Amino acid sequence: MKVIHLIGGGDTGGAKTHVLNLLRELNNSIDARLFCFRKGDFSEDAEKMGIPIDVIEPGNPVVGLRELKRLLAGEHVDIIHCHGARGNLMGNLIKKHLGAPVVTTVHSDYRLDYLGRPVARLSYGTTNMVALRRVNYYIGVADPMTDILIQRGFPADRIYTLYNGIDFTTPIHPAPKEEFLKSVGMEWEEGDVIAGIAVRLSPVKDVPTLLKAMQIACRENPRLKLLIGGDGEDRQKLEAMTRDLGLAGKVHFAGWINDINSFYHAIDINLLTSISETFPYSLTEGTRMHRATIASNVGGVPVLIDHGVNGFIFEPGDYRQLAQQLLTLAGDKALRDTFGERIYQKASREFSIERMVEHQLQIYDSILKRDARAKAKKRDGVIICGAYGHGNAGDDAILKSILQSVRKLDELMPVTILAKNTQSIKKRYQVNSIYTFNIPKMFSAMRKSVLYINGGGTLIQNATSHRSLWYYLFTLRLAKFLGNKVDMYGCGIGPVMGQRNIRLVKKVLERSVDTITLREEDSMAELQQFGVKKPEILLSSDPALVLTPAPEEDAAAYLQNHGLDPNGKYLCLMLRTWYGFSDKTAAIAACADHAYQAYGLTPVFLSLNIFHDTEAARQVTAHMKAPYHILDDSAEPELLIAALSHMSVVVSMRLHGLIFSSLSGVPMVGVSYDPKIGSFLHYLGAGRCIGLKDVTAENLTAAVDEAVAQIPRREELRQKALRLQAVQEENLRAVERLLKK
Repeated sequence: MKVIHLIGGGDTGGAKTHVLNLLRELNNSIDARLFCFRKGDFSEDAEKMGIPIDVIEPGNPVVGLRELKRLLAGEHVDIIHCHGARGNLMGNLIKKHLGAPVVTTVHSDYRLDYLGRPVARLSYGTTNMVALRRVNYYIGVADPMTDILIQRGFPADRIYTLYNGIDFTTPIHPAPKEEFLKSVGMEWEEGDVIAGIAVRLSPVKDVPTLLKAMQIACRENPRLKLLIGGDGEDRQKLEAMTRDLGLAGKVHFAGWINDINSFYHAIDINLLTSISETFPYSLTEGTRMHRATIASNVGGVPVLIDHGVNGFIFEPGDYRQLAQQLLTLAGDKALRDTFGERIYQKASREFSIERMVEHQLQIYDSILKRDARAKAKKRDGVIICGAYGHGNAGDDAILKSILQSVRKLDELMPVTILAKNTQSIKKRYQVNSIYTFNIPKMFSAMRKSVLYINGGGTLIQNATSHRSLWYYLFTLRLAKFLGNKVDMYGCGIGPVMGQRNIRLVKKVLERSVDTITLREEDSMAELQQFGVKKPEILLSSDPALVLTPAPEEDAAAYLQNHGLDPNGKYLCLMLRTWYGFSDKTAAIAACADHAYQAYGLTPVFLSLNIFHDTEAARQVTAHMKAPYHILDDSAEPELLIAALSHMSVVVSMRLHGLIFSSLSGVPMVGVSYDPKIGSFLHYLGAGRCIGLKDVTAENLTAAVDEAVAQIPRREELRQKALRLQAVQEENLRAVERLLKK
């Protein structure tokens, strides 16, 4: 594989480190060649590292393009990889000549790259924004950068995410602390705590916030000092601000740091105060020296730093919060050592140079395969339609499972999701998404796709709305009319009220659907009652049953962050607002109080849909005497599954609350507002179900008593869920057969 990298050549900081380290390692696996459009420190460092490089100095892009063509004459190039404004421009100019796909790595928010430089922002910035739109594929450095690209309308299904990585294996030999500090002219005494920041002194790095925080912190801890490594257009302004704040002798400007390892070795606390970042090298480089870290909540910072566990995170610009965190670490060496060791362990495990290069090679491989597939110009792709984008963790779990199934069969299959909130879907799953009622776009997508998947969930019903039933029937009919295979995936059926609607359901399903996999037996009986016979109809189970729980340490951290002991005893209630629910809140509250008084089970209210369930919890807690917790932070389904394993008993109106709980054998009580609740418990063969209208304090309390008695039999209950988990594979096999056809 031959990949050419195009870059302006004036790059510094993280972008420079990323490109040079990446190219040095890539050449151990592929033919990677660098073209730089300026001679200087960047090109010289590349030559010292042994990277194959050509420097094209003419500033005129037309002359530069001619020289680039000459240097590449007769060579086959598989991928053009661009970095920065000049690289993106030249990549677009050369791509037709080379006939290769163009990918760009977006190292920072391109709208902020020329902050404080209006002329450059107008010229280079505008050129770059135009060039970016014409690139084929994108790599965001950290998930937040990927999210920014999606939010700004770049195609979600053509964006990859790659985190910066550094070398944790090569031995480091930093200069002694005393020697380094003397070399940069900093005065200090034994017992001083030195906070440090290695940064380009520009507006986006927001060093003023750090200086204001230091003014507050130094009043309480005179032994705290700050070392600033770096230079830039704001240096004189920042030095003047340091004097104005009375920080002379407390803050030292060291200028550019050539020996960055010795810098991090000399400091006690590593800092980052930027208002915008992707995934800054200054953090991972500090972790290599086991340094405790405080950083602003920007870019991919939260991916590395678990607040309060291996470091501190503050909101950008909040100098008071930063000051408090500085004081906490400055006054507690044991905490600094703990944070430093924990963040080193995480960074070395997840953000190594080896992992970065491996992922980059996977991205190249994916681009080549996708480019070849697109050139074949065959009908391709899957469209998935369901109740998605409504903020419901159960629906998210279904969609995740379906996507995993499709990608298991064909990892490069183009996927489009019909959803209410398309931005949310694009960011979470990096697929194309069309608004549920955008019929023209739906029509266009269905003309190109090969398979239409309806589900999962109970979509063919009109208990909630006649219009939703008609909508889903319409999409089934349209998909078949436009030449798709049609699958109803792990779904529920009914209730469907009204003979006309039943006849309509039978007619559409008979004419338009190839395969139906059902998630429980009651839905099978419902279809038989409707007289539906023509599609292939199979009994399966809910798609969410196959999701893998998050690691146990993540679940423990999640509970601890909400003030819960992972080893505690809890009654988990997953409720939702529904007709008649407000009349039952006192009874549910009485049951929760009973569980606390009789068994020591602290009530925990878990919101699977934060838009509705938290309100239901508030209505119940208004009647309660026992202490309680409400968890309503939109956690991922896998994390919820892991967290629910820590519950002693579950009472749920949410179907997927029961499904998630069953995977760890938690004794359950279902409160049914819809037949699907009772249908699942019946299919599972465990748990008691009470209709919402029949709920009383007495019968709900009795059901919880029964569930408590089942706690010793958790493994037996879990095995029943695993039986349904195995049956769920029928959903995948149905899709596989249709794709083969």
